[in-house]
Amino acid sequence: MGVWWFGPSCPVAPREQMWIDDSMGWFESEFGEPRAIVLPAHFAGLTSAQEVFAKVADCLGIDPGGVDLELYGERPLQHDRARGHSAAGHYRTRKGRPVIAIETGQPLKSLVSTVAHELGHVLLLGDGRVSHTRRDHEPLTDLLTVHFGLGIFSANAAFEFSSRQSGWSWERLGYLTEPMYGYALARYTWRLGEPKPGWAEHLDLNPRTCLRQGLRYFRNQTSASAKNALT
Repeated sequence: MGVWWFGPSCPVAPREQMWIDDSMGWFESEFGEPRAIVLPAHFAGLTSAQEVFAKVADCLGIDPGGVDLELYGERPLQHDRARGHSAAGHYRTRKGRPVIAIETGQPLKSLVSTVAHELGHVLLLGDGRVSHTRRDHEPLTDLLTVHFGLGIFSANAAFEFSSRQSGWSWERLGYLTEPMYGYALARYTWRLGEPKPGWAEHLDLNPRTCLRQGLRYFRNQTSASAKNALT
C-alpha cells in the first residue's frame, strides 16, 4: 500500500510493470485489440477435457482440428508445491503438427488455464513469434491468456489452498504471481474502457484485491496526467 500523499501504488515492482506493459503492447501489435472477457459460465456444463480444449481453442482463434490433444492421468499430490504449467500440460511438435498433452483430473479453472497456456504456445512458439531460447517465453505465454480474455481462470489458478485429510496444502500453477495477474487484468480492462469491471466478482480474493489496487493506480495516473495537461 502506497503512502497516501504519493497516491495509490502499483501492485507490482517497476521491472515487472515494464515487462507487463511492453508485453501487452506487443500482443496488440501481433493479435489486435484485447478480446472480451470470458466468464466461468462459458464453460458451464462441460464434462470432458476435450470439450474444454475445443472451447479454449475457439477463444484463442485456433482451429482445434489443427492441434493434437493427448491426455494423461493425474500425478500424485505433493503438499506445498509450486509448479509451472509443464507439470500439468506440455507442448511439443510431432511431424510438423502441434501437440499438447494435458493432465486430467484438474479443477475446471486449472484445466482452462492449463489448456489456454499450452495453446498459447501454438500461437507464440508454433507460429514462430518467439523462440524457446527466449528466457521469458513461459511467463509471456501465461500473460497471453489475459489478452485473449481468459485471465480470470489463469489468475484464480495461480495459487490455491486446499483442505485434505492430512491437512492444508497449497499449489501454485504457472509462472506469474497473483499481483502480476492483478496488474495485468487492471491494464487489460482499463485498455478496454471498463474501469469498473463487473466480472471482478469472479476473481479470488487475492487477484481481485490486486486488480482493484491496479485500477486505483491507473485512475491516479490518469488524473495526474490530466492535471499536468492543464498547467
